[in-house]
Amino acid sequence: MRIYPCLFFMLQGLVPSSITVIVCWGFLLIEALLLVEINVGLRRKKGKIEEENELDIISIRTMAQETLGEWGGILATATYVFLGYTSMVAYSSKSGEILFHLINFPASISGFFFTALFTILISIGGTRGTDQVNQWLTASMLCLLLAIEVLGVVLGGWSGLEGSGDWGKVPATIPVIIFSLVYHDLAPVICAYLGSDLTRIRASVLLGSLVPLVALLLWDAIALGLSSQADQAVDPVELLMSVNWSGVSFMVDAFSLLAIGTSLIGTLLSFSQFFKEQLDNLSWNSPSTQILPKPGELFGLRKWWGRNKNSFTAMAMVVAPTLLVSTTIPDAFSAATDIAGGYCMTMLYGVLPPAMAWAMHNRECEDTNQKALSRARPALLGLGLFACGIVMEQIYQDLSLLHP
Repeated sequence: MRIYPCLFFMLQGLVPSSITVIVCWGFLLIEALLLVEINVGLRRKKGKIEEENELDIISIRTMAQETLGEWGGILATATYVFLGYTSMVAYSSKSGEILFHLINFPASISGFFFTALFTILISIGGTRGTDQVNQWLTASMLCLLLAIEVLGVVLGGWSGLEGSGDWGKVPATIPVIIFSLVYHDLAPVICAYLGSDLTRIRASVLLGSLVPLVALLLWDAIALGLSSQADQAVDPVELLMSVNWSGVSFMVDAFSLLAIGTSLIGTLLSFSQFFKEQLDNLSWNSPSTQILPKPGELFGLRKWWGRNKNSFTAMAMVVAPTLLVSTTIPDAFSAATDIAGGYCMTMLYGVLPPAMAWAMHNRECEDTNQKALSRARPALLGLGLFACGIVMEQIYQDLSLLHP
């Protein structure tokens, strides 16, 4: 969840913004359920067997390639890689800014160490250890958000929540809301992590999606409550920071840092697993090329490296370019991130899933009873048209900015 959509909510009003958020959440939830059904179907078709300490991921590239053909895989790969790097750079840069405000340490160095910390966590702790840490971070983030909500009510009351709002502002906010609610990059990881158990996966997706929904609705209420205290539309974060008590500033910065950290964990984990799948497909660890450890070699270091080198290489492929860009030109990808929210996420997690499910249905994959949602043709058509409408609206909005 990100904080910057607040200004849109302040312009819209509580009713339009809340309804828009809930509609987008429902749309993304259905898309996520489609993704996991497709992923599990392919996993069962390929006979994927889970290992205790290593996940065998089927990425969105493989999903698109298996269902839509080679060009579908190329489109998914290009879109996903662009989206992954822009998101990682945004997280690293923003974390540096927040840490600079908290501890007065250079933003580029702070962002570097913040990203490196979570890189080490995922590399050493693995998926299960990272999941446990992420649960604690998410719980702490929600507790801070509730505390900030209480402060917002005390400072602004509910006077800013009256009125019906401006429904005309809704279309421009949809890409931003989607960017705030998307979690679909974790779908392949969840499917592998939960052993292709569709019941558990669906429950996990539903419950997990409620966290950003509740957080965004609460933040919406905070923004509207505080907006009543200002003569003009300003960032509610600035209004909170203007309170004399220094604890408010710390709470807002801590909440922002936790929100970025939990988002970074998901993106870093899924993005590195994406690259690992591609490296595994190159058969770098085929039996003919494995290096057997010498007798008595200390702790079997060479064997350990042969088993884990793809994981570390994939992590380096994600982190190295991210840190290079975020530490040298931290603001370079701000515009690209806006484009990613309006186009890349909508293409990847809005247009592609219904198209993949449609193609998968045509091929009559196994276990048809398990994929009731992905076999509902009218629903697939409606989802695809809705996603295409979002893309077209974003194009219109961008062209309007060029020709006011």
